[in-house]
This record gives sequence, structure tokens and C-alpha cells, in this order.
Amino acid sequence: MAEKKSTAKAISETKLIRELAEILNETELSEIEMKRGDLKIRVSKHSGQMISAVAAPVAMPAAAPLPSAVAAVAAVTESAPDVSNHPGAVKSPMVGTAYTRPSPDASAFVNEGDRVSEGDTVLLVEAMKTFNPITAPKSGIVSKILVGDAQPVEFGEPLFIIE
Repeated sequence: MAEKKSTAKAISETKLIRELAEILNETELSEIEMKRGDLKIRVSKHSGQMISAVAAPVAMPAAAPLPSAVAAVAAVTESAPDVSNHPGAVKSPMVGTAYTRPSPDASAFVNEGDRVSEGDTVLLVEAMKTFNPITAPKSGIVSKILVGDAQPVEFGEPLFIIE
């Protein structure tokens, strides 16, 4: 009986995630987060792809297989290694939204592997409706771009690495 109740709860959570994703697609929001009891769900849209995560997954009996939709949502993604102390990491000087291209229909300022000169604009961070250019502090090669287009960023968050 407990197994049946857990499966019904998992299906209900999957339905909730789909409803939140639909709200995201219907509005100009880039992220929705909600908490209901022990369940915390965050659905966000970055770089044109939908990312869903269940931060506090519901424990299910080992014998009970997860429905495939719930298994996909509950899958834990590998986090990127901590690059905040990398000597070539360029960090965000403010909270805002990072943009990797000057306009939605334009090409990216730079791509991974591109050579940049000191002072070249690598991306923009929009804060309070002002677009602030984030420039290369030194010449080198952009080895890693750590943010997606239209992704929210925090103060001090690594944006890209120049080597």
C-alpha cells in the first residue's frame, strides 16, 4: 500500500513540474521556485533549454521503480568543478543577468577557444535596465564560458576563464 501511495505522490509531483514548466513558457519568467512541505521544486529556463530539478527528492522503496518521467526530473546532475579560485576566472562585478551576445539575433561576443585582447567585450551583465560590458582583463584564450545567455548571475560568480 505504501508503494502505491509513493508512486501516486511521484506522479503528482511530475504533474506539478509540468504545470510550472507550462507557466514558464506562457510568461516571460526565466525561473519558478516553490516549496510545499518537504518538497522543493525549481524550474528554470536558460539558453533555450528547460532545466528541472527536485532539490529534496521523495524517498521511495528500493523495490519500487520510479516512473521514467519522475526519474528524469529527479536525476542529479553533476556540478561543475569549483573554478572560483582559478587564476584566469573573471567574476561578475554585480548581480544581474548575463548576456553572451549583444542582441537576441546576433552572434556571441566570443566562443570558447577564441583569442581575446585586453579590453575586448566578452559578455554583458544587465542590472537595473543598464547593460554593463564585461571585458577581458588580459589577453589570452577564452578556455571556458561558465554562464549561458540570459542567465541570472550573482556578485562574484565566475563568468568565464581566460588562459
